[in-house]
Amino acid sequence: MSGYTLIYEPNTAAKKTVNEFKTLLEKGKDESKIDAMKRILITIINGDPLPDLLMHIIRFVMPSKNKELKKLLYFYWEVCPKLDEHGKMRQEMILVCNAIQRDLQHPNEFVRGNTLRFLNKLKEPDLLETLVPNVRQCLEHRHAYVRKNAVFALYSIYKVSDHLAPDADELIYKFLYDETDSVCKRNAFVCLGELNRDAALRYLQDHISNIESLDSVVQLAFIEFIRKDAVTAPALRVQYTQLITEIIETSTSNVVLYEAATTLTTLTTNSQSVLLAGNKFVDLATKEADNNVKIITLERISDLHKSHPGVLQDLSLEILRVLSCQDLDVRKKALDVTLQFISSRNVEDVVKLLKKELQRTASSNDDKNSEYRQLLINAIHQLAIKFVEVAANVVDLLLESMSDLNTAAAYEVITFVKEVVEKFPDLRQSIVSRLIHTLDSVKSGKVFRGSLWIIGEYSMEEKLVQEAWKYIRSSIGEVPILASEKKASSKKDDGEEEQQHEDNDEHPKKKHGPVILPDGTYATENALTSDVNQQDADADKPPIRRLILAGDFYLGAVLASTLVKLVLRLQRISTQPQILNALRAEALLIMVSILRVGESSYVTKKIDEDSADRIFSCINFLSDEKDAKLIESGFLDDTKDAFKQQVIAEETKKEEAKAQAFHKNAEQIDDSIVFDQFSNDAASTAAAAKSDEVELASGGSDVKKEDLSSRLNKILQLTGFSDPIYAEAFVKVHQYDVVLDVLLVNQTTTTLRNLSVEFATLGDLKVVDKPATANIGPHGFHKIQTTIKVTSADTGVIFGNIVYDGQHSDESTIVILNDVNVDIMDYIKPATCTESVFRKMWNEFEWENKITIKSQMNSLKDYLAELMRGTNMNCLTPGAVIGEECQFLSANLYSRSTFGEDALANLCIEKQSDGPIIGHVRIRSKGQGLALSLGDKVAQISRNTQAKAISN
Repeated sequence: MSGYTLIYEPNTAAKKTVNEFKTLLEKGKDESKIDAMKRILITIINGDPLPDLLMHIIRFVMPSKNKELKKLLYFYWEVCPKLDEHGKMRQEMILVCNAIQRDLQHPNEFVRGNTLRFLNKLKEPDLLETLVPNVRQCLEHRHAYVRKNAVFALYSIYKVSDHLAPDADELIYKFLYDETDSVCKRNAFVCLGELNRDAALRYLQDHISNIESLDSVVQLAFIEFIRKDAVTAPALRVQYTQLITEIIETSTSNVVLYEAATTLTTLTTNSQSVLLAGNKFVDLATKEADNNVKIITLERISDLHKSHPGVLQDLSLEILRVLSCQDLDVRKKALDVTLQFISSRNVEDVVKLLKKELQRTASSNDDKNSEYRQLLINAIHQLAIKFVEVAANVVDLLLESMSDLNTAAAYEVITFVKEVVEKFPDLRQSIVSRLIHTLDSVKSGKVFRGSLWIIGEYSMEEKLVQEAWKYIRSSIGEVPILASEKKASSKKDDGEEEQQHEDNDEHPKKKHGPVILPDGTYATENALTSDVNQQDADADKPPIRRLILAGDFYLGAVLASTLVKLVLRLQRISTQPQILNALRAEALLIMVSILRVGESSYVTKKIDEDSADRIFSCINFLSDEKDAKLIESGFLDDTKDAFKQQVIAEETKKEEAKAQAFHKNAEQIDDSIVFDQFSNDAASTAAAAKSDEVELASGGSDVKKEDLSSRLNKILQLTGFSDPIYAEAFVKVHQYDVVLDVLLVNQTTTTLRNLSVEFATLGDLKVVDKPATANIGPHGFHKIQTTIKVTSADTGVIFGNIVYDGQHSDESTIVILNDVNVDIMDYIKPATCTESVFRKMWNEFEWENKITIKSQMNSLKDYLAELMRGTNMNCLTPGAVIGEECQFLSANLYSRSTFGEDALANLCIEKQSDGPIIGHVRIRSKGQGLALSLGDKVAQISRNTQAKAISN
């Protein structure tokens, strides 16, 4: 298709006059004529028609055979003034018509075709009248390039004035039957469908029998015609449905299959047809190599399921064939779509397939496969929670594979087991017992912590408690830990001395020289030997003991809490006093030994204060006889209730999202019924049947109109009122750029010549275009526009100045502009992610900005709401966890920028009695700029809330 070529004009103040243009066209070579024609086109498009140049261009440009000049000439014919001041055709246009006629008869087919394309832009009947015979002749040209453009040219002539080609539809209809080229056929059928619907329908009926043998471009034209015609002719929907079904079953083109399947879903709601369309979408998702196509077709399947629930359930295993694709986004989309289709009939088959995928990727440890494993575990998790019949098998499967998983995936398994144990009480005993036996293969302290919590909370029977205690006891090893470590160390030293004597006897003259380590440093052989011996000794130690000696005292604190829960559980179920007292004494011994070894030199690092306080508290709880009932209730009931509320809150959120999606596609009881057959207005019927894509492209119903008065809030003053030139800017933020509309006012009585506005930026901003130079008369106004490209959500500053010529040529005046700060809040949107993803990003991101808070607000929750509103962040901590208003509040916040940058925040605040809210916000991001920018926002919110309170 032809279109305008817009060329930037650098300096509007230095425009050439008509005489200068004439001189360039008369005397210049083709290169200078090309430059002149570009300048002429820009001048005309900018509003100056330059009517006096027409004859010069006919005389000096039209005869040239230069291809680029000829192209610019056709652009000129599009925009040049063709009528005189009386509204009649200018006499010079006869010469233009003759030139166009010669080009339509040109021996070169590409010149002919290009000229025919140009005719689509001509809207003057007087000009087109003389060209119609030539266009008709081009319909019979030997070259397909000419014929395919001649069809569109004839159609556009008919649309301008139907009396110029009254038989256009008959001509195109005859052309269709005689034509052999598929592109020409497609163009002709598209035009015929617009000109004569009955003739197009006849042609369609004549070719129904051999539709599968037609070229794909012709089939696409048929499909498009059917989609449009079905809206105005509902009586033909059944025949159209059969025809589209036949195309789907016979076509080999993926493009045709996609369009046909999409059209079929708009023609009918029959379940068989919807299932056929769904099958074709699945085939496209599995066979098409392009990942974008896979995602689009999977999205189509999801939309079909929402509008026709229950019809596509049998496709779940077929969709999972897409998992063979290596792209992680495609796999994620396939799993998300499949989980919508799962029912009790096919859940076992899906779980088996996911189990095979999990086992297939277990051996690989690269980042992509570890992320994919997490996706699979999450999918299996959701299935187990939804279908109780597979929950037990799924738990066994995941616990079996836990030894092959990395820490993140194994922790996902533990999180999942937590939820299953809470939701299905009948499975608790078997799951906890299985978990205890699986812990031998666990190496991560994080996984141990989750597992110990489950064991402490859900070991309800005496047999299970004893089993758990036996495992914990064996995982700690000999206690007290410090005494046993000292004993082991002294034995080891004695053994080393004895070995040294033997070595000296055997090799009295052997020297122990320095040895180069892999990193290039030196070490003695004795040190090497001791390192190896130390690693071997650590490998032989029980797992929990090894982690505690390595410095994981958080695990020690969780272990202490678990021991308290197990003792209290035995106390509640009335275990024999002798056994209970023995276990209580053993628990106290273990906790005290952890505290003592934490202060010794046998650990990698000393025990932290928090963990020591928590373990010491657990010792006090076990020794306290006075508040025994309160302690028992707190450990055995309150923690479980808190987790139960958290699970219920998550379930409620999922159900609300599901209900919202269902109601979006459902028709309400009081909705009016629209009968297409009773509608006289075909246009309104067509509008009612618009597809989602067309509605979205046209703005949809949710698009809000901009309030013009709101623009006043975004106007920034750039210069002072006493400056010779006054400037103000309206700042408009788009998705990836900032547009400045600048108004310039000359406040002097002289003309400001060659005035230019120059902008520069600080931060991740880039000035895309430089505003044009202009002359502004006395007290005159001038508007310019400039675009600044934004590449990240960092705070950016735009600054600049205005320069114009003084009285003499060597003088210039400069006016400095105020700075414009780009607000990052326009690019940051609230987002959500899972707790595991949040923690993973928190550990990975290297930039942290810690802001101390002091606010006079009365409520912690009010401060959280103010923080979320001011930073566009979303609170990930569930409301059930935040709970009622109290003295402390801790929450995780998350947002994502338009450019895909993640911003994480952790809020920890407390309300002092009769005092301000104090605490801190820690912000983490991958880049420094975003962390600093959000930190400035947090600090500003803190200052604002304090200022409000003081003013009150």
